[in-house]
Amino acid sequence: MVRFLLARPIAVLMTFVALMVFSIIVFRTLPISLLPPIDVPQIVIKVNYPNASPEAIEQNVLSNIREELMTLNGLEEVDSKAGSEVGTIRLTFDYGTKMELAYIDVNEKIDRITNSLPSDLVRPQVIRINTNDIPVIRVQVVPKPGIDYAEVSLLAENVLKKRLEQLQGVSLVDINGKKEKGISVTPDKSALRALGMTEENLIQAIRNGNEELPGISVEDGQFRYYLRMATRVDTPEDIMRLPVRNNNGTTVDVARVAQVKYENKDVLGYHYFGTQEGLVITVHKQASAKMNEMMPLIYESLEFFKNDYPQVDFDVTQDQSTLLNAGISNLQTSLLFGGLFAFGVLFVFMGNYRTPVIIGISLPSSLIISFLVFYFFEISINVISLSGLALGLGMLIDNAIIVLDNITRKRKEGLPIFEACVQGVNEVMSALISSVLTTLAVFIPLVFLSGISGALFYDQAVSVAAILFVSLLVAFILLPMLYHFFFKNKPVEDIAKEDSKLFGKVLKGYKKLYQVIFLRRGLSFIIFLIFIPIALLVSQLLDSQGLPPIEKFDALVEIDWNEPIGVEQNRDRLLSSLEALGDGYLKAESDIGVRQFLLFDGENSIQQASVYFLFESQEKKNSLMDRFRRLLAENFPGANVSIMDAPNAFDQLFASNLPYYEVRWKDLGTKRPVEEERMDEWLKTFPTQNYDRGPALQKEASVVFSLDAAKMTTYGVSVSSIQDQVQKLFGNFTITEIKRFGEITPIRIKGERNDFEQILRQNYVPGTDGNEYAISNFIRFDYVNHYKFVTADKGGVYQSVLLTSDNPTQYDKSINQWGADKNLGVSFFGQYFKDKETISQLIGILLVSVVLLYFILSAQFESFVQPLIVIFTLPLGIGGAFIVLLITGTSLNVMSAIGLVVMLGIMVNDAILKIDTINRLRLKYAIETSLSAKEILNRALFEAGEIRLKPILMTSVTTILALIPVVFSAGLGADLQRPLVFSVIGGLTIGTFTALYFVPLAYWFIGGKVSIKDPETVIV
Repeated sequence: MVRFLLARPIAVLMTFVALMVFSIIVFRTLPISLLPPIDVPQIVIKVNYPNASPEAIEQNVLSNIREELMTLNGLEEVDSKAGSEVGTIRLTFDYGTKMELAYIDVNEKIDRITNSLPSDLVRPQVIRINTNDIPVIRVQVVPKPGIDYAEVSLLAENVLKKRLEQLQGVSLVDINGKKEKGISVTPDKSALRALGMTEENLIQAIRNGNEELPGISVEDGQFRYYLRMATRVDTPEDIMRLPVRNNNGTTVDVARVAQVKYENKDVLGYHYFGTQEGLVITVHKQASAKMNEMMPLIYESLEFFKNDYPQVDFDVTQDQSTLLNAGISNLQTSLLFGGLFAFGVLFVFMGNYRTPVIIGISLPSSLIISFLVFYFFEISINVISLSGLALGLGMLIDNAIIVLDNITRKRKEGLPIFEACVQGVNEVMSALISSVLTTLAVFIPLVFLSGISGALFYDQAVSVAAILFVSLLVAFILLPMLYHFFFKNKPVEDIAKEDSKLFGKVLKGYKKLYQVIFLRRGLSFIIFLIFIPIALLVSQLLDSQGLPPIEKFDALVEIDWNEPIGVEQNRDRLLSSLEALGDGYLKAESDIGVRQFLLFDGENSIQQASVYFLFESQEKKNSLMDRFRRLLAENFPGANVSIMDAPNAFDQLFASNLPYYEVRWKDLGTKRPVEEERMDEWLKTFPTQNYDRGPALQKEASVVFSLDAAKMTTYGVSVSSIQDQVQKLFGNFTITEIKRFGEITPIRIKGERNDFEQILRQNYVPGTDGNEYAISNFIRFDYVNHYKFVTADKGGVYQSVLLTSDNPTQYDKSINQWGADKNLGVSFFGQYFKDKETISQLIGILLVSVVLLYFILSAQFESFVQPLIVIFTLPLGIGGAFIVLLITGTSLNVMSAIGLVVMLGIMVNDAILKIDTINRLRLKYAIETSLSAKEILNRALFEAGEIRLKPILMTSVTTILALIPVVFSAGLGADLQRPLVFSVIGGLTIGTFTALYFVPLAYWFIGGKVSIKDPETVIV
């Protein structure tokens, strides 16, 4: 095939040019995003039920929804959590479930049970989780002093949001911190009593004044007119002119007995930018959008906003495109330094400019053509797929160097340039194909990991496979053609003199060390074998992490005040803490209380707040966060404070909502939470005290009202009148609503803000005797500690503790006995079991990879023994990588693991080519000479080492030098890539030595034992 294609250079060249043109066209259509559009198999249902207790939300809302959703297809887990005024249900599905259909099913089931839910409950919100739900940027909108906040909220909702949604690539714009206008009615109770009126007279008057007559029309001759009530109100002034009438017929205007005015509706949450109240707009991208094109449009729109709306200040925070830019920058750096160092190393080793130019052409050609594969497999350009391309670049350079070196060697043997190109490619073709297949055998099975990890590896596996197969295409067709073009007029004598003086010295040193090692073959082989377990044991000294520690200049502080405070108190505490902290940060934004985001799937609680800080340096961040922690601990010792690095898109994607090890129990008798006093006694005998209370065991103080039925009967006071009064005094009582062109303005009774005991004493209810009595006469109240949350799963309501022991499973047996003694059904749950399952999957997948690797090499070498040589080289390279990771203080993480795969791919490639060369030389000498088998083996091992020395050294040195600049670089991209670089450098340093000396040693003891049986076959 190579001969056929090289005979038609113009056709081959035009084909490659056409492929590159098509690839460039396709590249312009590929979506560019931060992460692959992964369907996370979770759906969250949020419930907002003002003034409802956790028990009421669980019994009246969440239990009904859970029962209805149990029949969903693919449903794996159900977890619900009811708190004060809010509740959430998290549905987890089997991975692979069609989440579009699951989302529709959930909505349909909720619509089906709407009538069984409380009538005053807003429809539960259903949120489908997707990687594209992670906002790419947050826009801060801060009204200037004196500007009406409600008007700015309308501006953000009706103008800014719409303009941002019209930008190309934007899928959703979400807002938090909005305030809406309403009309408040504050009764003058003394005036009402003086006129013999009640609040009910006032309420009825306002309702009558806002009546509609829908669908009523009258005829006037040949015309028909629709009726409209002229008394319908639009403004507070209209309401104040309405007449109020008592039972005796006395009539006055509303203005005489109440104050009516526009006010912002009561809110459950706030957003602050620094210490200024404002709104935040989060922007989400479409799955097919290009982030690098969308972000400039957003920044351009913000400049227009600043000019068009001078009454508002704008700013941006948490721009996630920095991660993508870091990934693209890393790829560009790899290409730039890879090309420069390849040129330099080849020039040093080869002493000519033509070979580096050929590789300089092949590298970008392979990369560009790879994007065609992206198009056909519907892969976006994201951080994951870009890391796959960077992963394959080392192998790409490796293949190019091997092919060119082999062609050059054939030229030195005196073959014509055409035959040298043909034979040079054919000789290494099967070995290179095997090396690519073995790399994919190590990597591609990771796609079958369950969950998000497997989905992420899919993009990486496709990108690696794409660039490796394209690199083979380039190495087998384009490279020999370019070699023929550049060297066709160069005489053979010049080719023979191409080795530089430096390489001559390296070759001389290699031969001396080779002789020393082979004089003591047994001892040298034993030393290599002893090094394997010692190096692998180094892994026990390494820390394990998900992502490498990245130097971040931002932080996130999560605060739970752990007290039953209102949202205003929550805000005041946080603002006072920020003011006491000072101005040591660049930017800060706070979400306080309940958040209004449509896509927020976290826990909404009035008593919680989160603050994002951006600092100018790591030192400033550390010192200020320590000070902030101390400040909160001194002023609010009961608060739970968590300070962490601000999560980026990676962290948010991989973050787990599961506790590490949770012990759950259910009361088998009552099916309800165990009472506080009894539970506290039981926990004293719990088998271990190394635990934290789970959500359903956390307590908060509350007030419980109890009605005195005896007194109510004596004075003729009805239960309904007490309940109505309490609702008006402490609740959110809506009289009616004004509806205009889709805009709804509620009219509400404004409750009193005094101490609740005083309110009960100062307000009255009528009795049957016509007298009024203070409400405090009929209500008793107690301060009690109640459970803060009610949690439930598929089996119903449960309570739990979170074990903090290093070995939590040691208590399983005694905990089961503890539960059985108290008629509790005990179960164990948490991330511990998920991690255990993932590790077992990973071990199984790696075993499959090794078996695949063995099968491929057995087919390549036609031997069951020689593949073991390649497999034995792998732990040597891994051990070398572990040693460098330990020396540099780097952890085992996702990026260092990817570096191991890169390094092993190059090592396997070198070992395969070395063994393949030894086999061919043994076959050649067996045919051409009459030497003994031992002499043939010695000669083949020595000459194969000399032949493969240059490509092995050039590949390793080029790869290492191309990666070294990352070690000394700063920034997010360098922090991400540095563990990968250390893995590759450590592995290749040992791996190069292994390929040069361990492979021939292992071949001597393992692969060379069987003599040649048939000259027509490859050595067995």
